[in-house]
Amino acid sequence: MTLKSKLLPVLKNKFTISLLSLFALIFIIGFVVLEITKSELTVTKDGETETIVTRAKTVRDLLEELEIEVSKHDDLSHDLDAEIESDMHIQYKRAKQLSLIIDGDETTHYTTKESVSEFLDTIDVEVKEHDELNVAQEALIEDDLVITLDRAIQIVIRDAEHEEEVWTTDRTVAELLASESIELQELDRLEPEANQELTEDMTVTITRVEIVKDIVEDVLEFSTIRRNDSSLAQGTEEVVEPGTNGLIEKTYQVTLENGKEAKRELISEEVKKESEQRIVAVGTKVIEQTVSRGGSSQSQTSSSDTIVMDATAYNWNCSGCDGRGRTSTGFNLKDNPTGTIAVDPSVIPLGTRVYIEGYGYAVARDTGGSIKGNKIDIHMPTLEEAKNFGRKQVKVQILD
Repeated sequence: MTLKSKLLPVLKNKFTISLLSLFALIFIIGFVVLEITKSELTVTKDGETETIVTRAKTVRDLLEELEIEVSKHDDLSHDLDAEIESDMHIQYKRAKQLSLIIDGDETTHYTTKESVSEFLDTIDVEVKEHDELNVAQEALIEDDLVITLDRAIQIVIRDAEHEEEVWTTDRTVAELLASESIELQELDRLEPEANQELTEDMTVTITRVEIVKDIVEDVLEFSTIRRNDSSLAQGTEEVVEPGTNGLIEKTYQVTLENGKEAKRELISEEVKKESEQRIVAVGTKVIEQTVSRGGSSQSQTSSSDTIVMDATAYNWNCSGCDGRGRTSTGFNLKDNPTGTIAVDPSVIPLGTRVYIEGYGYAVARDTGGSIKGNKIDIHMPTLEEAKNFGRKQVKVQILD
């Protein structure tokens, strides 16, 4: 055996051992390096905390290792480029998407807040006493949550004579009436119209309309007919038929608004009792008698048929009269305004026909408390004629 052949195995063994030692040293150095570069830190994700050992250099690297994708709406305690350090506490909270509808207007939001009230505070939305919120303010935020907020406004409801202020979240007049359990009848009027949108401080007016029938009985006054009568002295009248009033029934259609009459329309008439005409005979006979009486007169003045008397004109509608238009004997001066005088019956008996200078024929049909002696009151058709006549002395000729 040569020397070469003897040394070759020995050399091979030494080389192998050296190589193995080198590999072991590299492994140990690498292991030490790896251990030295490890970091132990705490990560809180959506409220759950865990301890992480990582060789990531930055927060971004760590989140990629943890397969966490950060959006612009999420909450992250550190900047993505911050270097990883041992005992670091990284907090991450994913934002949840929700819809907010306020008075029909919808917007999309992202939030990391826990409750509805916290979210509304962050966007400065206040829920007032009469507003309506579809979820409790203490409710927890969930993905795709829909929050609806209807703002309440104050409305005045004037229903007939009743007025009330109410808070409502309804959108139209019709919705408001339904919420308040207000029913409209067929003829009722509504202002504004039912489809009108409600606005702050609006007044909704309801006029209650009702149509009823009203039956009224009225007097059907009689008419007067005058007929010439040649058997009666000119200037005298005599009632042949007194006349009677009839009765007529009138039916009205009455429109009531809020209980008060607003319109009245006559729809029918029915005569229940016919009136009877008043017939008056008007004397046309001319008496030419100037012969004086032979016996002594009952008058306190003279035995002549002509007496000078103080005459005062009057009319039944005067301020001091009773307004009935009838004389003390029951004669109707309204229908027979001419040819009547008031006398002192001891001088001129009632029913006596006379002729008065400046006036004409007349009959003594009335008396008066102030008419004494040679005084008479002459009835005129109008107050104006009575004023024009005034008071004067006249000659009164006794006819019969």
